[in-house]
Amino acid sequence: MSTTKTSGGTFAPLAQPVFAVLWIATVLGNTGSFMRDVASSWLMTDLSASPAAVAMVQAAGTLPIFLLAIPAGVLTDILDRRKFLIAVQVLLASVSISLMVLSQTGMLSVSALIGLTFLGGIGAALMGPTWQAIVPELVKHEDVKSAVALNSLGINIARSIGPAAGGLLLAAFGAGITYGADVASYIFVIAALVWWPRAKNGNDALQENFFGAFRAGLRYTRSSRPLHVILLRAAIFFAFASAIWALLPLVARQLLGGDASFYGILLGAVGAGAIGGALVMPKLRERLSSDGLLLGAALITAVVMGVLSLAPTKIVAIIALLFLGGAWITALTTLNGAAQAVLPNWVRGRGLAVYLTVFNGAMTAGSLGWGAVGEAVGIQMTLLVGATGLLVAGLIMHRVKLPAGDANMVPSNHWPEPLVAEPVAHDRGPVLILIEYKVEKEHRSAFLRAIDHLSNERRRDGAYGWGVTEDSADPEKIVEWFMVESWAEHLRQHKRVSNADADLQGKVLTYHIGPDKPVVRHFLTISRPGAA
Repeated sequence: MSTTKTSGGTFAPLAQPVFAVLWIATVLGNTGSFMRDVASSWLMTDLSASPAAVAMVQAAGTLPIFLLAIPAGVLTDILDRRKFLIAVQVLLASVSISLMVLSQTGMLSVSALIGLTFLGGIGAALMGPTWQAIVPELVKHEDVKSAVALNSLGINIARSIGPAAGGLLLAAFGAGITYGADVASYIFVIAALVWWPRAKNGNDALQENFFGAFRAGLRYTRSSRPLHVILLRAAIFFAFASAIWALLPLVARQLLGGDASFYGILLGAVGAGAIGGALVMPKLRERLSSDGLLLGAALITAVVMGVLSLAPTKIVAIIALLFLGGAWITALTTLNGAAQAVLPNWVRGRGLAVYLTVFNGAMTAGSLGWGAVGEAVGIQMTLLVGATGLLVAGLIMHRVKLPAGDANMVPSNHWPEPLVAEPVAHDRGPVLILIEYKVEKEHRSAFLRAIDHLSNERRRDGAYGWGVTEDSADPEKIVEWFMVESWAEHLRQHKRVSNADADLQGKVLTYHIGPDKPVVRHFLTISRPGAA
């Protein structure tokens, strides 16, 4: 499979000032976050030697993303994204200020560290979908793919610098200074967001409210079979791979005999390996399919876990984590890219939020589970069990192929506006849509198979009920029906139908006979007489 280059080149987005400023600010902000995470993970090993307690820090950071990613994706679509991001950055800065003060005064406890880490996870949950959603606003259309790749590169630059710098600061000056450096990074990010001259959102008569958008996102996820495959593959991979992240602080301290700076170097090796993996990814994609890349990532991660379980020398551990970084970025970009490819623009933020929910849910559950296993059988045996599980799961799940993601998800806009005798209030509903087909008896089975595929499309785009009926007096007359919760939602449905969906509808229409197109009728609910 070959890669497609944008017309402007990989680094073209950096020539656009707004993107360049926000990209640099994001790299600084992520660097500070990694420094904070190193300090928190290491401080927990000072406060408690329990594997379960150390794993709780990892779980506290990922659990909020599991719980709040979908609401965050909805908020991304209905709020001013610049103001929303500024508010989140203020929250994250407040968390780091609290950690800095408590650590400097010697008042930081296990419960306070876990609680503040949880608050930081809330900020990360709210911020993640929004950062991804603003990319098309910052660059020209032909540079969007390059901008997404640069964002991934920026995260891994921060991953390679932040942990090592955090470990060095922690060893030399203590946790207070390390947390203070994170606070300073948020100042840069907030300043960049305040400077960003973002245009105000225009008034949209079909603007979704929170709960309606939330339901629409869940409906789409429930009815998208390609997305189900991606979510399953992600859940299995990250549930097993989370063992190494949950126990790495104890591996560094107890198995390898390292200090805080060595722990930072290990995490920096992961980041450096991820950068290397990102650079060779185009060549790998020319040789391997998405399924092959994900299998390779699972095998390498399992081998690294096995090597660490043997308590190797420090240099061997650093080399192993370089390979882990390459495998980790391969898995992340493969799964995220597959999710991006099967999601249309109108639900992309919410669909990616569901993906983040599954990813962080697997990481959270895995961290807690592997921490408990570590308590029972020890760190080395836990890593071996995790490595074996990941190896077996990787080979089994390789048979569940990822979707190709080659469908055209651009809106087709081929549905005509519905006929109305008078204006209809947007909140009126439910709405029943009937589509009457005429199908010859010999083509009936093929028609029903084709329209069954269409049922998922109806539900993805807004229907909460769907069915097919026949006329008892004329079996060749078949009526497709589906329900939509409001008139506004049905109008949105008109704008959501993609070219791939239009192809499905076209296949169904090939079985319709007669000189005219199928008759489409819209029925609105009537309130009962005397009802409020």
